[in-house]
Amino acid sequence: MPLTPEQLAEIDALRATPRPTLRAVSEGMEAHLYKAAPVLDHGFVRVIDYMGNDAAIVQAARVSYGAGTKKVNDDSGLIRYLMRHWHSTPFEMCELKLHVKLPIFVARQWIRHRTANVNEYSARYSIMDREFYIPEPQHLAAQSTVNNQGRGAVLEGAEAARVLEILKSDAARTYDHYEEMLSQDGQQGLARELARMNLPANIYTQWYWKVDLHNLFHFLRLRADPHAQYEIRVYAEAIARMVADWVPVAFGAFEDYRMGGITLSGKAIAVLKRRLAGETVTQEDSGMSKGEWREFTEVWG
Repeated sequence: MPLTPEQLAEIDALRATPRPTLRAVSEGMEAHLYKAAPVLDHGFVRVIDYMGNDAAIVQAARVSYGAGTKKVNDDSGLIRYLMRHWHSTPFEMCELKLHVKLPIFVARQWIRHRTANVNEYSARYSIMDREFYIPEPQHLAAQSTVNNQGRGAVLEGAEAARVLEILKSDAARTYDHYEEMLSQDGQQGLARELARMNLPANIYTQWYWKVDLHNLFHFLRLRADPHAQYEIRVYAEAIARMVADWVPVAFGAFEDYRMGGITLSGKAIAVLKRRLAGETVTQEDSGMSKGEWREFTEVWG
């Protein structure tokens, strides 16, 4: 179960007692506040707090631009200009604090995004729950033969069943041993900070993760990408849906220029110019490596 009955009751109580405020709010994000969006089999993402909205981005930009800018650009146009030209500071004026429940192996990938504040559930002080991520059969895949970080064909039949059984039995056995080592029945028991070392990487942990919008967009650009690992991508997609309601103008610009846009190298631009001039260009005379040329032709043919 992603949330306990006690946690659900707490969320209902928090949402049942709204308070007036003088600070800027986002009606879209207010609808998400405190609620948990389920992810994977036991995980979730929920908004604990946020600061700012689309107007906060514009306000910050106009302070730095000086008086008179408001007459030149409307809010949407200014936000799109800032995104298009890779301005960062105005987007840093907005912040989001999330409560996330996720498998440890996903957390270790996620923590590579170091431009955030994190406080994680401590297995030194508390006992971990018996909850493990077990993939759905359609997400069990062999190692890719062309990408060392990717997946290949989906496992089927007996092989898929064998792998699932290994995952389930190993998780259950390691947790049984974890409990045995913590046991206080007639013995002292192993310290929690030591007993945790035997737990598998698919056990669930939880953390609070606070990040500004500029760095959140960077996270989403990498982790909501179709090439990202499925188990972290579904978290990024859940967060993206919340951000789209929080700062719809900024998120629209982000989708257009970052998620839907392409950055071209100088060599790629030169090739396009030559093609437009009617010249036939091959990889050998493009100046690109085979990998660059493959990626270029996947987009431009």
